[in-house]
Amino acid sequence: MATKGANCSGQRLLPNVGCFFDYLLDTSKKSPMELINEVPPIKVEGRIVACEGDSNPALGHPIEFICLDLEAPAVCKYCGLRYVQDHHHH
Repeated sequence: MATKGANCSGQRLLPNVGCFFDYLLDTSKKSPMELINEVPPIKVEGRIVACEGDSNPALGHPIEFICLDLEAPAVCKYCGLRYVQDHHHH
């Protein structure tokens, strides 16, 4: 039986820590950076992109304006999404 302040393994920890330590110790789970790196770079037509992290403002982050002048994907400093300029011509 788990007590208040115990993690999922039943070990006594600091109050309000919950299962966080079990999550950190579980090496089968991917880190947030590993997950975001699985998302391919987003192609955009302009030179500047405005990243908000999510279409829902409650789940996003402050708007980050990102310049896409370099060939390498540009990375949002808040969420890690990568953007590249789509150079196709009509």
